[in-house]
Amino acid sequence: MKADAPAPIIVTALIGEPDFTWLDGLRQRHFPPERNFLRAHLTLFHHLPPSIAPELKARLAEEARAPAPPAKLSAVMSLGRGVAYRVDSPALTAIRQRLADAFAPLLTPQDQAGWRPHITVQNKVEPPVARALLAELQAGFVPRPLAIAGLAAWWYRGGPWEPLSRHPFRGA
Repeated sequence: MKADAPAPIIVTALIGEPDFTWLDGLRQRHFPPERNFLRAHLTLFHHLPPSIAPELKARLAEEARAPAPPAKLSAVMSLGRGVAYRVDSPALTAIRQRLADAFAPLLTPQDQAGWRPHITVQNKVEPPVARALLAELQAGFVPRPLAIAGLAAWWYRGGPWEPLSRHPFRGA
């Protein structure tokens, strides 16, 4: 796909430091390197049409005027062939719901389905490998706060995501 061709848009919450460094380090260690094109991320939407880019950017900027939403890593969860950390954040869920309501007719079935916020640290491995990491991470797990630093939109062109916009939370 050409770099200037229309492409689907992905929306994520930006993870604050040092949480990002820790989670991305886990991802680098446990994600199959031949499949790991991305850094650690928390996806809000998987596929929005490119035609909404201006309106999406405006809505993300408006949401980011508020204080950063409190969040926590609440559990280690199995993905079957991978492992993720479950994220609990009623305020981030409310942001996602407002965006989903605004773009409801344009959402794909995946983005219409119930949102299960999580950060994947391993995927696309054999189930025994995933079960071993799940057990390892669950053994020492204690729920902990997670810093949400902002919102971002990305172009998806089949490989690593290309930045479209970043919106740090600014509210006090």
